Amino acid sequence: MPSFSSKYRSTEIEVMDSFHLQGKDMQAVLTDLKTVSTLLRGASITLNGIKKLLTGYDNQKCITILDIGCGDGEMLRQCARFGKKHGYNFNLIGLDANKHIISEAKKRCKPYENITFTQFDVFSSQPPPYAEIIVCNLFLHHFKNDEITLILQKLVDSANMGVVVNDLNRNKMAFSLFKIFSRIFLKTDIAKNDGLVSVARGFKRREIELFSEKIYNQKSHIRWKWAFRYQWILKKQYEYKD
Repeated sequence: MPSFSSKYRSTEIEVMDSFHLQGKDMQAVLTDLKTVSTLLRGASITLNGIKKLLTGYDNQKCITILDIGCGDGEMLRQCARFGKKHGYNFNLIGLDANKHIISEAKKRCKPYENITFTQFDVFSSQPPPYAEIIVCNLFLHHFKNDEITLILQKLVDSANMGVVVNDLNRNKMAFSLFKIFSRIFLKTDIAKNDGLVSVARGFKRREIELFSEKIYNQKSHIRWKWAFRYQWILKKQYEYKD
């Protein structure tokens, strides 16, 4: 059973972080993750952040949105429906380091013509593709503190408008409530385990503020949201070090 510390982020590794996970086990876990997102309305936090960055933007122009650590593409499917409803011309790209997940995402997003996928390691020497907006949806908690700063600086540099982060508040109540939630709604032991690890690897507001202070060319807006989430918008600025 994963452990929880209010003071420190957990260093335990999630099973889903293994690139060897594939086949029916992977498909079942991805379906469980979609269930969590649907029932807790987690995607709405990201969509709200995208909407804020797009305020005043010409919605007739093509807007590229990049989802880092896209999983099975559920966030991108939500973006596609949001874009269609509000008249945006979205070009949606999912990036994930796991080739098996990319393959599954392509199958699940086949009906959506404006969604494409590419295998990509965020620690590659190559920068991510250019985009107006880059999304990190339950992605950053998988990494160590020093890695998070490097990742976000790379993403801010590649984004024209900004980066939207949707991630977990490390909270004892959230940890306890997820145990109950997972027993009722989740089918796989991997999702039940990884959900608890995710909460234990989540963030306190002050930790996010400290990350923000180390990232250049952005202005941060941090808000606590429903279901123990943080919405963190890094709006692109152009302020350079001396």
